[in-house]
Amino acid sequence: MSYDFRTIEGRWQRFWDEHATFAATMTPGRPKYYVLDMFPYPSGDGLHVGHPEGYTATDIIARYKRMQGFSVLHPMGWDAFGLPAEQYAIKTGTHPATRTAECVAKFKEQLKMLGFSYDWAREIDTTSPRYFKWTQWIFLQIWGSWYDAAAGRARPIAELPIPGAVQDEGPAAVRRFQDAHRLAYLHEAPVNWCPALRVVLANEEVAEHVEQGYEVVRRPMRQWMLRITAYAERLLSDLEGLEWPTSVIEMQRHWIGRSEGAEVDFQVVGVDGEAGKVTVFTTRPDTLFGATYMVLAPEHPLVGSITTAAARAEVDAYVARAARRSERERQAEAAEGQKTGAFTGAFAKNPANGAAIPIWISDYVLMGYGTGAIMAVPGHDARDHAFAKAMGLPIVEVVAGGEDVQAEAFVGEGVAVRSGPLDGLGTAAAKARMTEVLEAAGLGRRRVTFKLRDWLFSRQRYWGEPFPLIHQADGVVAAVPEAALPVTLPPMADFNPSESGEPPLAKAKAWRELPDGSLRETNTMPQWAGSCWYYLRFMDPENDAAPFSREAADYWLPVDLYVGGAEHAVLHLLYARFWHKVLFDLGLVGSKEPFKRLVNQGMVLGATYYPAPPRRDASGKQVIFKPDEVEPAAPGSDALVVKATGEPVTVQWDKMSKSRGNVVNPDDVIRAYGADTMRLYEMFMGPLEQSAPWQPDGVSGCYRFLQRVYRLVFEEREGAADVLRTLAEGEGSERQQRLLHRTIHEVSDRIERLAFNTAISSMMVFVRDIAQAGEPAPRAALAQLMLLLAPFAPHLAEELWQALGGTTTLAYEPWPAADPRLLVEATLTLVVQINGKRRAELTVPRETEKDGVISAALADVDVQRHLAGATPKRVIYVPGKLVNVVV
Repeated sequence: MSYDFRTIEGRWQRFWDEHATFAATMTPGRPKYYVLDMFPYPSGDGLHVGHPEGYTATDIIARYKRMQGFSVLHPMGWDAFGLPAEQYAIKTGTHPATRTAECVAKFKEQLKMLGFSYDWAREIDTTSPRYFKWTQWIFLQIWGSWYDAAAGRARPIAELPIPGAVQDEGPAAVRRFQDAHRLAYLHEAPVNWCPALRVVLANEEVAEHVEQGYEVVRRPMRQWMLRITAYAERLLSDLEGLEWPTSVIEMQRHWIGRSEGAEVDFQVVGVDGEAGKVTVFTTRPDTLFGATYMVLAPEHPLVGSITTAAARAEVDAYVARAARRSERERQAEAAEGQKTGAFTGAFAKNPANGAAIPIWISDYVLMGYGTGAIMAVPGHDARDHAFAKAMGLPIVEVVAGGEDVQAEAFVGEGVAVRSGPLDGLGTAAAKARMTEVLEAAGLGRRRVTFKLRDWLFSRQRYWGEPFPLIHQADGVVAAVPEAALPVTLPPMADFNPSESGEPPLAKAKAWRELPDGSLRETNTMPQWAGSCWYYLRFMDPENDAAPFSREAADYWLPVDLYVGGAEHAVLHLLYARFWHKVLFDLGLVGSKEPFKRLVNQGMVLGATYYPAPPRRDASGKQVIFKPDEVEPAAPGSDALVVKATGEPVTVQWDKMSKSRGNVVNPDDVIRAYGADTMRLYEMFMGPLEQSAPWQPDGVSGCYRFLQRVYRLVFEEREGAADVLRTLAEGEGSERQQRLLHRTIHEVSDRIERLAFNTAISSMMVFVRDIAQAGEPAPRAALAQLMLLLAPFAPHLAEELWQALGGTTTLAYEPWPAADPRLLVEATLTLVVQINGKRRAELTVPRETEKDGVISAALADVDVQRHLAGATPKRVIYVPGKLVNVVV
């Protein structure tokens, strides 16, 4: 017999399930700890070995905190709406719900094999009507609110002050005024439309689809938007105090993009009043005298009206070209210095000097950023300089301090020149003075702006949460009554949007058309919706009266530790924080932020086999070989070749993906080595937050360690049942006690710091050293080891805990405490030098005074030999470190 991990792991997984060992409870007076994974999208491919890395880390913390006496909430669920299931349905005819259920079942089976201590009674699925009922309800709270900037919070729409003139126009005008101020509103927005897939893509999805060969064009569509920009200042300022990676904080700050400057009004020559006013925002109002042209986004509403007959054909062609390109493409082209544009034939008056400057259009200006128009100062802005050079436009220096601005823009601070009343002022003073001049003339104003844009919240897809809204015959948009929630998806066979972009739900006439002539909203919510608040539902998943109770929110929030991939560093976290702040304003939660501490685990990399040198096949794809297609060039050689051809092969560590053929299935690892080995190796690969390669030799090394742990307790017998070893009773020798308590201290400290790899190293040292020099391992010390090992390898720890006398699960046994007295070594080892050269080592009792240390050093045989009878002139003692004898 030997370490039979299959039997052991199966037994304890059944025990945990049958006894609901990890059920979370709200216990008054007891500290709580909420540890959460970013819940997965259950794809058809199942898990690969990279997925469990973060899950194992959170499980270690959950088990550790339970043993420390915390009430622990450690749940799992499924972010299951989304485009992949819908595309699979279109391809195969399998309903998305059927496919999603299959994928969820596979993921759950794999997670349960790993023995994670989730409270499975709290499992949620964003596609469940019981869940998305409350997603719809929360959306209605957002739709039913407006942002009171003076109070700095959201308030119910019924509390929105209505101007008297609007009230005089009647109820329809009041309703329009309210709709214009809601946090969720309808807007004709340019979107990224993929004609082949007939879907709207989020900006972050465009590049992936373009790489796959899909055309993506910009086109206007009526969309639901969420007014996240109202929360920009709070989303920025409340980052302070969060225990998040610095890189994530900076990415959030950059995405929000706070800028201080001025709005400046330019007037189109020959067009009076508001019809001809073009407002720009600039962070450098001090450079206004250097604005030699203007640029509008091709989508700017003024383009059509100001373009002259002579310029019409060129402008129209350019506008059409820009519409076929995504914002990401346009930004990338601008970053590479490629500048294109068209002159509208119109001019605008520079408010600083009265000069008539030409108005161009170019797709490096985006309608969604700022006002969709810029004043171009080519002498002091690199993009404007490149455009001016390309189009032969004038470049004027108005800030001294750089080199020749004709050759390169000077973008730093300096002294204003050629700027009338600003001449001689430094940049800061010139900014302030120019803003004052503009405000006095009614041509500008101080302004703080944000790069953050309102959130385009609707999708032309089937597999998403339906909006709980109804379009009435008179044009009024009304909420579905709460009693009628959830609005569920109708059964459909055709999930394709129409070529015009109408969503699939528009074809479900019996569902869409209501008896009173009203129509249901046919867009669906994006996948982000369900993931914006799932951490809240985990707190109270059986509540049918509310998404969660305030009591549960007050007990569990905020999430103490949130672990997931860095790919969610911006959007998911930003959107979840936004929803949380709305709920905070409405009194539904008591914490300003949802996630206290955030950790991004590193990536587990797989071996990809490329030809050396790399080459592409006839279709242009990179050639990659499968693992079974390569072999060592010679026995014992590290060099690899293709088996069939002998072609040299290089190995590169890449992100795991099916296309690279480098995915490692956790089922195979568990089948060969067991769940505990896999958990241990996932944490032993290296620091949690760094990427690391998956090395099969490392897996087998962790397996051998667990075998050694097993053999500390059991003696293996060939062909017979293993027997419990004869173990020492009592606490063991002083050496063993010191080893144990040092291990307790190190493992505890390293778990707190999420340094799991070095915590495992400490336990490996303990296992190696506990039974040395004829000293049998003490039973009590091994029992303590099982408690330390339990968060990492819980199945084996439970099994050996029982063998050592435990009567029930160790999941709630008190975590071991290190005795401080045993952390201090009884002796000191000192270096002895003669004239600065190392000559001996000296071991003395720690409490030895200075005179005793010096006497022992001078009496040492090696010191006497090197002194050769010489009399020391003086002896220097550095306490705890060394003795230096000077002769």
